[in-house]
Amino acid sequence: MAFSEELALRVRQSLGEQAGITERKMFGGLCFMVNGNMLGGVMGDEIIVRVGAEGYENTLELPHARKMDFTGRPMRGFVVVSPEGIDLDEGLDEWVERGLKFAVSLPPK
Repeated sequence: MAFSEELALRVRQSLGEQAGITERKMFGGLCFMVNGNMLGGVMGDEIIVRVGAEGYENTLELPHARKMDFTGRPMRGFVVVSPEGIDLDEGLDEWVERGLKFAVSLPPK
């Protein structure tokens, strides 16, 4: 699956000058890592956000979020956000911040 280069650029802009950010192609899209831990990524015109197991169920209740499920088995701790939830920069920034907050809470790899 190809990913939206425009959306990837918007995610990069949202991350700004955050230290320790790297990018890696995975899941057929582009993933963003901080200190070696995945925070989220871009797949098609949607984003993946890593929220962790504890925040998973509550996050699924938010508008535009759904389970990340590519194989018939949802990946707990990850959600997919539809384009409607990230069409405005404010919405994208909130989701990127949610993933960043979780990823920086993990020990560096």
